[in-house]
Order: sequence, then structure tokens, then C-alpha cells
Amino acid sequence: MSDSAYGTTSKVLHRLALASPMVVQVSHDIESMMNRGAVAPRSERHVFVAGLARAGTTIVMRSLYQSGLFRSLTYRDMPFVLMPRTWSGISSLFRRHKEQEERAHGDRVMVNFDSPEAFEEVFWRSFCGADYIFEDALRPHRPDEEIVSQFRRFVENILASGESDCQLRYLSKNNNNLLRLPAIAEAFPEAAIFVPYRDPIQHALSLSRQHELFRQTHAQDAFALDYMNWLGHHEFGGNHRPFRFGESGLELATFSPDGLDYWLCCWADAYAYTLKNLPETARLISYEGLCAQDGIERARLHDHAGLSAERGAKKFEFTKARPHAAPDVTAKVKARVYELYAALQDVH
Repeated sequence: MSDSAYGTTSKVLHRLALASPMVVQVSHDIESMMNRGAVAPRSERHVFVAGLARAGTTIVMRSLYQSGLFRSLTYRDMPFVLMPRTWSGISSLFRRHKEQEERAHGDRVMVNFDSPEAFEEVFWRSFCGADYIFEDALRPHRPDEEIVSQFRRFVENILASGESDCQLRYLSKNNNNLLRLPAIAEAFPEAAIFVPYRDPIQHALSLSRQHELFRQTHAQDAFALDYMNWLGHHEFGGNHRPFRFGESGLELATFSPDGLDYWLCCWADAYAYTLKNLPETARLISYEGLCAQDGIERARLHDHAGLSAERGAKKFEFTKARPHAAPDVTAKVKARVYELYAALQDVH
């Protein structure tokens, strides 16, 4: 949503609900207590979409969400995202409609209050943020059994807040889940996991563009910067902290975020790690393949998500990203990312 969507009262409410991990945890406890004994059995065939930002994770999530079979957090669940059922009852007293508008990324993705979005990370940041959020980077972590149990309860609470009886399955889009894929797979062994990827240079160009856009935004708007921190979004902008897996064989520290080599190193690190740690229940998804006319990649997506032919055949247009002319990049970096890109395609 654009910054204009947040007035003074809304900003105060968001700060109250999201800034303190303790407040977030208490809201989760309240919601769990309110739902105790009231949560009906639900399907365990949930879907998790994770990947490096700008890989197409939002579009993949929205293509699945339009089936009507999933409950996902939406902008209406903000800012009390860990007590969706309780907050829905309260906010219904002043619920309003909003026309769709282009989101802050300027990438032609239109959103309104009912659009699904990545707010799940509020849970992880509040319960175990110190385990993976560091001053210079986000690093992979292994949440303990108690936190995984709380996460399962979090998912149950979201499903309990669904407005449709058809919404029996949870749909997550959370780029940071790359940091904990094995834990997600163990928590929900019946769930389908998708990791989208795209051409590395086009992907890196998109990351670079977003970094500059959000760096300017965050320099001018302190609330926008706080908001991204509360949501655990550090992909780009004034609060950028890269994923650090140490798997690519490239040294990120030798490059600056102002250059494309830096973002290509981020790409290589993320997908080298993914190739080594992809759970059996996960599938790599090519964004270029989703945009292809033959429909093969879309069929793979729907089949693994467990969508029927009728639900999966609903038209959803995957739009090719705007092409960008690639500047010169370091030969070693370019060779490594395209070596990994070929390996990703071979996994299909």
C-alpha cells in the first residue's frame, strides 16, 4: 500500500501493535486462548512460497490465492496480524472499502485491503528474531520445537479467522522462509513449498532498482523505514540486510549495493544454498516458465499445490517483467550465477 494509506492514527496503531515483540507475543497468546477448543480440524495441505525478493513470489501466491481455497493474511489483518479473528471482530465496526492501487514497489502489482501479503514474518521476528537477524545480515536458523509448536498454532489461528468455509488451507508468501525451509517442511510435512527463481541478471537489476527506490523512500519517511523493520523486510532500502548463507563461492563484501555484482552475489548465495537444502516437498519454479505460453510450468505449480483442474485452470496472467539492459558485470560473478541458473533448471 502507498504511504498515503497511513494517517496519524493508523501509524500510532501500527507502532503499538508491531514495534514491541512482547506485545506481538501477547496478542498471539490472547488469540490462542480465544480460539481454544473452537478451532475445527483443517487440511494440512498448506502452501508456502519463499524465495529471494523480486523472484515472483507475490505473483505465485496471488495465482494460488484466487482459487478461493486458501486463507492468507491480508492488509485487513494489519496491524494485529497475530490475532486475526479478534481483530476482525473489532475492525468490522469501522471496515471500509478501498480501490486497488499500485503498491509502493512501482511494479504494476495492484493491491487493496483484501489483497494477500507477506505479514507472517512478524511472528518469526517477534518470537526468535535474535536468532537470525543480525546487524549486517539475515542468517539461516533452526527454530526450536516450542517455537515451531507456536507457529503451528499461529497457522491454526489464521485459518480460524477465515470468512469462507472453503478456506481450509493456509497460504504463506514469506521470502525469509528461505532461512528456515527444513523447519517449515518438518512443521507441515504435507505442505507444498515453492521457491521461484528467474534469470539472474534481470533479477539483480530489479533488486538494484528497488533498493534505490526504497532507499529514497526511507530517507524521507521514518515511518516507512520502521514499518519495514517491524515486518522483517530487509531485502532492500535503508534497512537492507542481505541473506548470508556462505554457499556461493563469491565474496559479497568485495562489492557495493550500488553495483550489479553485489546483487548477483546475493542471488548466487541464496540459490546455491537452496539447491543444497531443498526439502522433498519443495519445488523450484521458473518465473520465465510461468510466463511461457505452453502452460507447462503453470501446470507444475497447480499440480504440486493440489489444485483441481477446475480451480487450477482459472485464468491468471503471469506478466513478463520489463526487460532491462544489463551493464557490464564481473566475468567470474556472471559465470557463477549462470552455472547456478542452469542447475536450477536441471532440477525440474
